[in-house]
Amino acid sequence: MIESPDRPDRTPLPRDFFDRPVLEVAPDLLGRTLVRMTDDGPIELRLTEVEAYAGEDDPGSHAYRGRTARNAVMFGPPGHAYVYFTYGMWHCLNLVCGPEDRASGVLLRAGEVRVGQELARKRRVSARSDKELAKGPARLATALDVDRTLDGTDTCAGPDSPLAVLTGAPVLPDQVSSGPRTGVGGEGAAHPWRFWIDGDSTVSPYRAHTPRRRRS
Repeated sequence: MIESPDRPDRTPLPRDFFDRPVLEVAPDLLGRTLVRMTDDGPIELRLTEVEAYAGEDDPGSHAYRGRTARNAVMFGPPGHAYVYFTYGMWHCLNLVCGPEDRASGVLLRAGEVRVGQELARKRRVSARSDKELAKGPARLATALDVDRTLDGTDTCAGPDSPLAVLTGAPVLPDQVSSGPRTGVGGEGAAHPWRFWIDGDSTVSPYRAHTPRRRRS
């Protein structure tokens, strides 16, 4: 059956979708629906911006120097969530890709909240509009009530999983733009591994890496 744009496929993405090179998975996630089941009800978000990280081959990746307690999920099966805490205040949500032990993943940077806006607004009280609810990776995680308790969640586990990505209606390749990743410096700065839906108002602004100044 041909999928209608008005009635997209709500089947969760299977594990073999994620068991591919990260640079294939990342742009293919755009337009898909991320579902977060909370105690208060579901929140659904259409993904509009992502970034790819290629593990031990990528200086910008948390896994570049190998396995640690923090990044262990990245070395596990594809389709699992990798959640990390950053700057002492924010969480970020990633999806593990590629074969086991390769540690690649996709950072979910932004999206449009389409279901459960009222739940997202309670967590994102500073958002000036619904377009800003998940405009950036920390905002996305906050809006969806994502923290380290979800680290390792299997998004392919079925309806009982608190996180899932639906088959949905992916965007066409000519709707996808790419460029350098936000805030990544060093050898990985020039990689055009940030992907977004061209012209979408929920996409976060690009910011180049700014080296931290040492305190005198």
